Formats: sequence, C-alpha cells, structure tokens
Amino acid sequence: MINLKGKVAIVTGAAQGLGKGIAEKLANLEAHVVVSDVNQEGAEITVSEIIEKGGSAEAFLCNVANEEEAKNLVEKTAEKHGKLDILVNNAGINRDAMLHKMNHAQWDAVIGVNLTGVFNTMHPASNIMRKQESGRIINISSASWLGNIGQANYAAAKAGVVGITKTAARELGRKNITVNAICPGFIDTDMTRGVPEKVWDLMVSKIPMGRAGKPEDVANCIAFLSSDQASYINGEVINVGGGMVL
Repeated sequence: MINLKGKVAIVTGAAQGLGKGIAEKLANLEAHVVVSDVNQEGAEITVSEIIEKGGSAEAFLCNVANEEEAKNLVEKTAEKHGKLDILVNNAGINRDAMLHKMNHAQWDAVIGVNLTGVFNTMHPASNIMRKQESGRIINISSASWLGNIGQANYAAAKAGVVGITKTAARELGRKNITVNAICPGFIDTDMTRGVPEKVWDLMVSKIPMGRAGKPEDVANCIAFLSSDQASYINGEVINVGGGMVL
C-alpha cells in the first residue's frame, strides 16, 4: 500500500483540473502538498478542500514561467519544511493555431510555461535533492509530444519535457533521485470539456478503452512514482491514456 506520510510535495498548476486531482491524491496519501498556481483563489479552494478531508496543504502563488517566482516556490518550500521530496511539474497552457497562422506571442507563451517553467522548478529542486540524496520529480508531458495538428507550440514544449526528463534522470540517478514523465491522453478536465461534442466523440473513438480518462487515473500513476515502491523506475515516459497511443 502506498503511503507518503511525512513527504513534502509541490504540484504546479494545481488550482483545478489535472493538477488539483494530483494534489488531492498525494494529500490523501498523507503527503503535505504545496498547491502552486497563478490562480491564488483557485489554489486556496483546493487547499481548503484538502484540509476539510483531513489532509495537509498550503497555497503558493507562482507563475513558473518566471524564473524568480519558480525559484522562490521551490526554495521557500524546502526552507520552511526542511526538505523537498516530490516535485510534480503539471502547470501548462495551450494557445492552439495552425503553424502558418501561429504568432510569436502564442509560441512564446506556451514554451514559457510548459517547457521553460519545468526547467525553472527543476533547477533549484535538483540542487536541493542532490544535497538530500533523495527525491522524486515527475513531469507532465502529453501524448501530443508525438505531434498534433494545430499544436506546434504545445507539441514542441511537451517533446522538450521528455528530453529534459531523460537527461535529468541520467544526471541525478546516482543521487537517488528519480525523474520520470507521464503523458496523459484525453483526460476529462475543464480544458477538454470546452471542445465541441463532435471533437469529444472523435477523441474518445480513438481510445481502445472507450472513455476519456479521469484526473485520478493520472494521479494514481504519479502517486506510485512518488513512492518508495518506484525507487528503481527512472527516466521513463509513461502513457496514461487508455491505449490511445500504442
């Protein structure tokens, strides 16, 4: 049975959707969770709900695309709690457009949050975890890293997440730090609920299991990777998509 009692975790982009589900799962397993997001109100609501269920959490306002804000998030968490055990890089945005119509603002925004944001938290976290000689880093990539029409920026960022994950796994493994990536498929969140019904049906039709995923499907995998049971799993890219990508 997985238990994360005494562990300190940061989950970015945790005010809603997938990130909220991840934060709730880690808290249910008795980790103390730092709920990070640009949406302070949403982060505080997530924290309140976790505490109401008997968990331990705190909110931290942070735009991971900003180097100083990301550094403060990681370093202040470690300073306050004396350590950092788990970092989940979930924060992400999309600014979809066909390549020939995509502008630099759309490109820069997505790369800034989805890729540079991952580096901005991993950099200070790696220094802290190296000193501890322990840690778990789980980066959220996407099935879209293989390429997706209208998402050149998003696919490039998520492919970059795979690259930094595998590199960090090679560099940090000797310090008892594991670094893995998860590629969610079509997950039922606020973001995906905004697509037209025809698009929803088309996406679900591509999934052998015949349904969209739930945030807890991804959160369960993250919980395992965060645990002692996953101490020898390093540098992996795990698809959590019901078989959408085979």
